[in-house]
Amino acid sequence: GTIHLFRKSQRSLVGKLTHEFRLVVADRRSWKILLFGAINLICIGFLLMWCSSTNSIALTAYTYLTIFDLFSLITCLISYWVMMKKPSPVYSFGFERFEVLAVFASTVLAQLGALFILKESAERFLEQPEIHTGRLLVGTFVALFFNLFTMLSIRNKPFAYVSEAASTSWLQEHVADLSRSICGIIPGLSSIFLPRMNPFVLIDIAGALALCITYMLIEINNYFAVDTASAIAIALMTFGTMYPMSVYSGKVLLQTTPPHVIGQLDKLLREVSTLDGVLEVRNEHFWTLGFGTLAGSVHVRIRRDANEQMVLAHVTNRLYTLVSTLTVQIFKDDWIRPTLSSVPIANNILNLSDHHVIPMPSLKAVDNLNPVTSTPAKPSSPPPEFSFNTPGKNVSPVILLNTQTKPYGLGFNHGSTPYSSVLNQGLGIPGMGAAQGFRTGFTNVPSRYGTNARGQPRP
Repeated sequence: GTIHLFRKSQRSLVGKLTHEFRLVVADRRSWKILLFGAINLICIGFLLMWCSSTNSIALTAYTYLTIFDLFSLITCLISYWVMMKKPSPVYSFGFERFEVLAVFASTVLAQLGALFILKESAERFLEQPEIHTGRLLVGTFVALFFNLFTMLSIRNKPFAYVSEAASTSWLQEHVADLSRSICGIIPGLSSIFLPRMNPFVLIDIAGALALCITYMLIEINNYFAVDTASAIAIALMTFGTMYPMSVYSGKVLLQTTPPHVIGQLDKLLREVSTLDGVLEVRNEHFWTLGFGTLAGSVHVRIRRDANEQMVLAHVTNRLYTLVSTLTVQIFKDDWIRPTLSSVPIANNILNLSDHHVIPMPSLKAVDNLNPVTSTPAKPSSPPPEFSFNTPGKNVSPVILLNTQTKPYGLGFNHGSTPYSSVLNQGLGIPGMGAAQGFRTGFTNVPSRYGTNARGQPRP
């Protein structure tokens, strides 16, 4: 291959970010977002200066909502960038999780800002400073106008989805109860108040209303503590509005299954299990890849005579209606072969000694046995039905000399027996009296009880 002496150095992190930013700027849809972002930075600068001049912590809490709008604009840019990017070997599922991460980070930072306001408000209750109302009302209307204009002018796809999919906040629930009461008196307002209100618009209006009440109370009674109370109210509303969104986006990052699709998934899996050739559906796992995108994997066991491609097509057709990114593994049924032994063999069984002592019954004369009962015909013996020639009784041990080798080191005696010795022992001729030598290798060793056809005893 070609040898490159001067290889091009890899880009740094700043260089990669600059390259991706240029890719986003190349799309004209992002110019509007960049314009709103520049205006947002100017408004944040003015609001922070007015917060310092008025010494109002309530206006500071309301300014944090404008900073959150800047985060939402950045999230919208990331959403455009995700649509431009294609899956890569490193990110095989695409880049949709980046916008989920952006929503989660934005909502968490908003909650941290609310906690900071609560901490500052607790300190102000001990020593309440004087509040100047010169620019308090001006800053309130500037922030309200810009926040509403930003939320209504730019369609932020990630936050729009999260605000609808996440659970309602306590502020939305209280406003919904109030709206039902108003619509009960004036039914014509049901089309405006009864639908689920946008949580961001709701918190902007509620925060501006709290600041207006603060301005009036300070101007009338010089009641400066109301500024701290308004700051606490705005912080609690911010925390209550952002918390459900953080929980929802966090569950997406943890690859959990959405609760509202569990019933539909169970129904589809039951339909798949009833397909022709499918024996079992197991190891199913479904999770949310991005906002509105569901991914999953499943193993399907089929019959040995089933068509794999046909089953795969049917399974994919059933699940693809709900799961856009699906991985199906098909494997045929296989016979289960049992193992020879599931219990380990003891060492004392494997290690046999070279000399084996086998008890052998002594040979008795035929005259001493009764050919009918195979018991000794003696007057002193018990009746035949209670007398048996028990193996091992009146038996003398016989020592077998082991001269064969031990293959594999297990201690078993293996070896080839000459054909002549086999024939001499009567193994090849059934019915002979020496055929009992098949078990021990010796002739005239009884292995059954009774008498044979020739009248020879079988003890």
